[in-house]
Amino acid sequence: MTYDKDHLYIIAICYHEPGPYFVESLRRDFAFGKNDNFLIFMDPFNDLTNGFSFGTNAAGAQWDGIMYDGSKVDLSWDNKWTSAVKNYPDRYVFEAAIPFKSIRYKQGITRWGINFSRMDLKSSEKSSWTPIPRQFATASLGYTGSLVWDQPPPVPGQNISVIPYVLGGISNNHLTSPIHRDDRGEIGGDIKIAINSSLNLDLTVNPDYSQVEVDRQVPNLDRFELFFPERRQYFLENGDLFANFGYQNIRPFFSRRIGLGVPIQYGARLSGKLNKDLRISLMNMQTENTGASDPAQNFGVIALQRRVFARSSISAIVINKQSLNFSAANSAAGVSRYNRVAGLEYNLASANNTWTGKAVSMKSFSPNRRGKDMMQAANLRYWTGNWDLNWQHEYVGINYNAEVGYVPRRGYVHLNPSASYLFFPKAGKLVSHGPKFFSSNYLNESFKPTDNTNYVAYSLNFRTRATFTAWTAHDYVKLLQPFDPTNAGIATLPTGSEHSWNSFGTEFVSRPQSLYTFSFSTRYGGYYADGTRLNVTTEFGYRFQPYVSFALSSSYNDIKLPNPWNNRKFWLVGPRLDVTMTNKLFFTGFVQYNEQSDNINVNTRVQWRYKPASDIFIVYTDNYIPTPFSVKNRFLVLKMTYWWNI
Repeated sequence: MTYDKDHLYIIAICYHEPGPYFVESLRRDFAFGKNDNFLIFMDPFNDLTNGFSFGTNAAGAQWDGIMYDGSKVDLSWDNKWTSAVKNYPDRYVFEAAIPFKSIRYKQGITRWGINFSRMDLKSSEKSSWTPIPRQFATASLGYTGSLVWDQPPPVPGQNISVIPYVLGGISNNHLTSPIHRDDRGEIGGDIKIAINSSLNLDLTVNPDYSQVEVDRQVPNLDRFELFFPERRQYFLENGDLFANFGYQNIRPFFSRRIGLGVPIQYGARLSGKLNKDLRISLMNMQTENTGASDPAQNFGVIALQRRVFARSSISAIVINKQSLNFSAANSAAGVSRYNRVAGLEYNLASANNTWTGKAVSMKSFSPNRRGKDMMQAANLRYWTGNWDLNWQHEYVGINYNAEVGYVPRRGYVHLNPSASYLFFPKAGKLVSHGPKFFSSNYLNESFKPTDNTNYVAYSLNFRTRATFTAWTAHDYVKLLQPFDPTNAGIATLPTGSEHSWNSFGTEFVSRPQSLYTFSFSTRYGGYYADGTRLNVTTEFGYRFQPYVSFALSSSYNDIKLPNPWNNRKFWLVGPRLDVTMTNKLFFTGFVQYNEQSDNINVNTRVQWRYKPASDIFIVYTDNYIPTPFSVKNRFLVLKMTYWWNI
């Protein structure tokens, strides 16, 4: 390693046994476990919690992301840096030049945390520069070594980036007569301003996300709202303080509530470090008025995180959703004048990462909702090389209302213990194996059971990195509202009806080193109304590395119920093709046939990174009715972005 006034330079030589390397493609931000790779994890504040990651796979595809929570990497963060990889019969050589402008650090600090990670799939070996217990990721900042500077790193100069876009597109709605055509022409963009070396301001005007990949369709047999991840880069970048507050099913802030159905006019976000121990993230977004049910709304959120002890933290969040120029028509359409949520959270992380946990409490403020408008939840996890023990409980009041969050159910208490143990044989085909127990118990606010799942499994983890799991489970459900067990709009089971069943299944994932990969999961057993349900999910993959990868995923459900549902069968099939002609030119195309929702979706995207962080996209989308086969709608867009450093 060395440096000058502008860049940090890193060179690594990665030796391997003779034979081809294993990579998925030349696409940026590859899957860690499916590629031979070399990665760098940097902790410039030396706080053991936040940092940056850079690296490449053996074919030279770049990886970069922001690190948070001590070991997680947010790969949605992209920045300007350069790298090259040269391959030889017994090794590959990695070189990188990382601009000091591309990372955040406090001026005057002369000791950074740093670690280097290597994945060598030929030998099924994951290694790191400093020793890390095998149950933890090589990205664990609690186990970094030290990068000691002979003098404080250079102070970056002015760092302002302007990223404008221009877009043209057409869409046709074939469900109207005559066919309705809509022509689009838009301009907008983002501005990134480094307030100092550790604090960043992001501005956006008339943002557009048409290049974002459409959601993957899934079979919907759930009683509650399904969760689909955020894919828009503006909301993903530096968004961990917002997105990770709470738990998986109790999120006070879920950015997909902003601007998916209505245009966003503008927005701003301030994020970064105020000092070594204090982080801030503040965002404000303004949406357009498109009708009584979608008035102009302002979304504001601020989150603060203070490090305590070695790696733990205390966080606070306040969220405000405000309808502007609120009228009686808005109220009649079911829109609230405002909705606010405030909360506190304590994150526990011991110095050696053996103990982790969280305790969180939040309160909502809404018109005409008083009392039982809070939630509390906590968990504590103990994780060693063998044992993994976790306790989690949740309470969500019936009037807790987080309109900008993701809270699929309210008015419950949830008790959720789990335990697993791993044996590590000294020889043989298995690297580890062991049992797991999981129990999920829901009660109403009077502490009477409403549903539970008890699950027992045994997992085999092979030295080839293949895995196999067999499991059995018992479910009990007392319906809280009418429910159609097929979600096909046929009929509903009544509120208060009770259902219980047993089921069993298997899961398998093949070794990632093979050019041909395969995974499957099976489930068979009882279902609502004394019925039965069979589910088989598979994915076949093949790659012509590093240029082409093909995958075919499928999910089949066979549900047998009494009248009026009878026997219901439906498929979800999705072939996908990824072509990476170079590390700058990509094509993605996939088809989704969803028999349950009676839809065929075709999505194709061409991306050309003609300059660093600057792209041209061509996106084409079709939706069809399968029977009789006919077009629903079509969409074509051409978009160009340019990253301009001032």
